[in-house]
Amino acid sequence: MKPPASPECRLASTEVETHAEAFQKSRDARRTELMEDYVELIADLIEHTGEARQTDIAQRLGVTQPTVAKMLKRLVEENLITQRPYRGVFLTEEGQRLAATTRRRHEIVEAVLRRLGVDPDTARNDAEGIEHHVSEKTLEAFERFLQKG
Repeated sequence: MKPPASPECRLASTEVETHAEAFQKSRDARRTELMEDYVELIADLIEHTGEARQTDIAQRLGVTQPTVAKMLKRLVEENLITQRPYRGVFLTEEGQRLAATTRRRHEIVEAVLRRLGVDPDTARNDAEGIEHHVSEKTLEAFERFLQKG
């Protein structure tokens, strides 16, 4: 039998719940992170080249076309994109909203990192990971920080 934990090691039930909520939020963010990256990339490709093709997505992400095909199927199931034979990939209204939300989060996080003195390349790369895990409350705080000049 283990000896009882010292008072310093025991967490109050509210702390345990808070930890559980944080871990759940992180797991949920990881599940949607790839979908968000794909949708954001598709929006960028459409904006800059007029179309998003499976080959371009694979090249930009550094993955194989079968990997892209699998994710595109998932995005269709989630009603984020539509595909037309020989025409490429198109965002649904829901996909456009998700792409805009993801881009906004990225821009805010990147701007905060830049304001803190992080160089542009590092800020852009770090924001790519952080954007998926930041809460709306934190984004609002970041925006207030940025507005202070």
